[in-house]
Amino acid sequence: MMRFLTALAAALIWSALAAAPASAGDKVVLMLNWYVYGEHAPFYYGKAKGIYAAENIDLEIQEGRGSAATTQAVAAKTADFGYVDVPTMMRAAVKGAPVIATGVLLQTSPMSAMGFVEKNIRKPEDIKGKTVAITPADSMTQIWPLFLKKTGLKESDFNTVAGDGQTKLNAVINGQADLLLGYVMDQSMKIKDATGKDVYPIKFADYGINMVSSGIIANADYVKANADLVRRFMSATTKAVEAAEKDPKGAAQAILDANPKGGKIETLTQGFELTIPLYRTGETKGKRPFQVTDQNMTDTVNLMVEYGGLDAKAKENPKAFYTNDYLPKGNS
Repeated sequence: MMRFLTALAAALIWSALAAAPASAGDKVVLMLNWYVYGEHAPFYYGKAKGIYAAENIDLEIQEGRGSAATTQAVAAKTADFGYVDVPTMMRAAVKGAPVIATGVLLQTSPMSAMGFVEKNIRKPEDIKGKTVAITPADSMTQIWPLFLKKTGLKESDFNTVAGDGQTKLNAVINGQADLLLGYVMDQSMKIKDATGKDVYPIKFADYGINMVSSGIIANADYVKANADLVRRFMSATTKAVEAAEKDPKGAAQAILDANPKGGKIETLTQGFELTIPLYRTGETKGKRPFQVTDQNMTDTVNLMVEYGGLDAKAKENPKAFYTNDYLPKGNS
């Protein structure tokens, strides 16, 4: 009887263990810079393909309402990580926000002046006599004077109309403006979704404006307290980006699988494909994603101080804004 009861107890324990769910991974919240668009595909792809789960991470992706708002959420620890415009994060950090970039993904600026292909505006000289739609005080409008200086344009060479982000889009869509200032993989796709027409961007980076854009940020205290988790998150995110680069349409589809109202597969795919070339500079060609150079970050800080409203004290220690210490090593 004792042997029977012992065997029965063992069987019940085994059954309970077999029925129990696998231990959950570490819960991590990643807040995006904005509503989902093609640039965000690697995060959704990494989650769908189990890349984060393989690092024992249970990832929740939340849409954002602008890089400044996401930076505030990370500073307040209401989000563990943020995907934001790094120069925007710098403005907050230099004022005391406890945030740091743990990886810079877009190392070439996506800023551009864009208009419909049919208008044949292909170079800065073609902007003369045209109307440009801007959003006052946004990141692109702050760098716009540097683009004019680099290309020999004057503000008197063209007309300007101003409005918020949607008003700017509508101005081009409705023909009230010939161009707008926007990101090559964002506003261009919104215009195409609305009109079905292709857009041509005159890229700031093609005219010597070398500065970083989007990256992963975290609360500095969170990083110190969770070093292993930060390494695992950056490892998974690096692998997710590398996998998505090889399967742009699959990565875009991962967005729609998670959010069926997240856009159209064609423009999500195209938007992501336009993002991939921004991951590396000549100096980081061949390296794995996120491995930004000190020179690129220093150049960015210098440009932001001169043109982007960043406090001059930021130039004292550009390395205070970022770290590569939590990234996986090696080349692509």
